[in-house]
Amino acid sequence: MVRIRVLVVDDHRIFAESLAAALAAEPDVEVAAAGSGPAALRCLERAVAEGRRYDVLLVDADLGGKPTGGRSPVPVRDADEEGLVDGLSLVAGVRAAQPAVRTVVLAGKDDPRRAALALGAGASGWVAKDCSLSRLLAVIRGVLRDETHLPPALLTGVLKELTAARRHRSESERLVESLTPREREVLRCMVAGLGRKAVAERLFLSPHTVRTHMQNVLGKLGVHSTLAAVALARRAGVGPVDLAGDVVERGGQLA
Repeated sequence: MVRIRVLVVDDHRIFAESLAAALAAEPDVEVAAAGSGPAALRCLERAVAEGRRYDVLLVDADLGGKPTGGRSPVPVRDADEEGLVDGLSLVAGVRAAQPAVRTVVLAGKDDPRRAALALGAGASGWVAKDCSLSRLLAVIRGVLRDETHLPPALLTGVLKELTAARRHRSESERLVESLTPREREVLRCMVAGLGRKAVAERLFLSPHTVRTHMQNVLGKLGVHSTLAAVALARRAGVGPVDLAGDVVERGGQLA
């Protein structure tokens, strides 16, 4: 018998242990529980090292008690050991680190906006915490067949949210494409949180030149602050510059 390996991630211990026990009663399910994002990552890494990867993660939408609202998911590696990692951030981190693992978000209430964010972060399903065990098992088995599962009542709202997000992303991408190669590099530095002096040192430019580039970036993107520029850049899929030692070309066409 092929067993499905499930990891329940919820910081409410009684709920996590109860759900794990219910799932473990199924003959084809092997289950463990983790009480925080960092603990879940350690479980995943340990499983990989032992050659027994998890198949499905069931993640609390309100993990850590910090709802995501409208902000973009943050890398899980930035989390502290107290588990203050929201559920959607964990979904995004697991998707990036172990794309074969399917994630299903367990939610206390239906929320089309957050469900859309979950799908965007890489989740394969959104399920109410109070759903029946048979429904949850159907979702677990379904996502392993590459199905996406949402409550029927959420479908219309989620489609509207995804359509709106796609429209905003397309507009953001168009604006970013209007930047010169050097301006895009400056924008990536801004996304990485570098100040004007740090950008100047990294790109071998004068602070005055960097200031001009930053002003041009804000103007072309139609925003009035670095924070707004970074938010738009992230919507367009612009990531931070690699701070681990990229070699930046002097002069040339990037100057």
